[in-house]
Order: sequence, then C-alpha cells, then structure tokens
Amino acid sequence: MANLNGKVALVTGGTAGIGRAAVQRLAADGARVIFTGSNAQKAASLADETGATFVQAAVQDAADWARVEQLVRRDFGRLDIAFANAGTEKGDGSIESVSLEAWENILAINQTGVMLTIKSAIALMKENPGGSGGSIIVNSSMNANRALSNYVTYSVSKAAVVALVKSVAIHCGLQKLNIRCNAILPGVVETELITNIIDGCPDPSAARAAYEGMSPTGRMARVEEVAGLVAYLASDEAAFVTGGEYAIDGASTAGMTGV
Repeated sequence: MANLNGKVALVTGGTAGIGRAAVQRLAADGARVIFTGSNAQKAASLADETGATFVQAAVQDAADWARVEQLVRRDFGRLDIAFANAGTEKGDGSIESVSLEAWENILAINQTGVMLTIKSAIALMKENPGGSGGSIIVNSSMNANRALSNYVTYSVSKAAVVALVKSVAIHCGLQKLNIRCNAILPGVVETELITNIIDGCPDPSAARAAYEGMSPTGRMARVEEVAGLVAYLASDEAAFVTGGEYAIDGASTAGMTGV
C-alpha cells in the first residue's frame, strides 16, 4: 500500500471502472478523495463505501471546474493528487465513418477535459500550505501507440494527452513547482463496460477469448492493478518520476509474439 496519509486526491470519472477502483485505492491508502462524474446513483454508493466526496461535474465544462476548485479550497484546503481519468469513445468510428459531432464530443472529454483537469490541479497545488507540490496522473491508453482503425478519435485523443503530459512535466519542472505529471497507458481492462460488451456478443466465449488474446499473458488487466500504478505515481516514492508514460498492458504493445 502507498502511504497517502494527509494527502487530498481528485479523481475524474470516478463512478465506474478504473476511476472507481482508483477512488477505492487512494482512500484505502489514506488520502481524502474528491471524485467527479455524472452518475449520482453509483457515486452515492462509492461515497458511502469510501468516505469520498462526490461532485457532479463534466470535465469539458470550464464552469464546472470553477465549482470543483471552489469546493477543494473551501472544504479541503489543499490538493496533492489529481487523476485525470474521465474519457469516452461513444460514437467513434473510422476516419470515413466518424461524424464531426462525435469527433468534437470525444475530443472535448478526452483532450480538453484532461487539459482543464491539469490546469485546475496546478492552480490548486500551487496554493498548498507549505509550498507548491503534487502529482498529476493522466489515463491515456495503449492506443496512444497502437492506433485503432475503427476508433480514430479515441486513438488521436489518447496520443495527444501523452504529449500534453510531457509538456506539463517540463513546464512544472522549469518553474520549480514541485508538481509531477505522468501518463498511464492501460491495455484491455476488465471493466463493467467491457464485460457488458462481451455478454452482449452473439458468442460471449469467443469475444472474451479475443479480448484476453490481445495480451501475451492471456488475460485482461484488473481495475485494481491499474489503480495500484496510480497509487504509486501519486506517492512520494515516485518523487523523481515525471514526464513519463507507463504501459500497463500485459506486454500487448511490447512487440511481436513470433510464429
């Protein structure tokens, strides 16, 4: 377990999947956690379980970020960890099939939403009692390096936020802000969303085998494993880790398996 006692963490898209697991892990490791999302019902059960604070907010909405910042300042007085996790692939397609509306919505959430998360996190972390400092983690994807032909917008947005992370890390280092910024690049993770897709296929067994076969390890990642990487990057043990991109994909993108 990471030692996050006394730290305050913010998780976007925290009501399900990797975000929910991150809220659970960060709280278990001692952090006080704020999380955002749109599903108030799922948020209520998570808040009851972990003691975390839910704020209904859309990451692509600058006005919502003003509310989040106000709550953090008023109720917590500091911010040490920000996990920019919220994302979507809804309506995506190939370069020929994707609509402009879907393209703009996915970029708004996956790219602009991450930018706004980071801007707010830096503003809050600079005000921390005792001096500027903190850790920002961005949830990218293995598709940042292995683009999908039928999810063009998702692939583009996940690659873009890796560049954003590197730019932010360099900026914060040069400005001596003591704020780190890193990206994680998960492979296929067995979330509720993936499970529902598998169960809805004509042959669920074949669908599961296809997802599991994307990794040489022969399985999908568990959300708890991804949350563990987030907790490490959030902790003081990673004090010199910044500007990096960390694959957690079971060697899916490491290379060819051979014949």
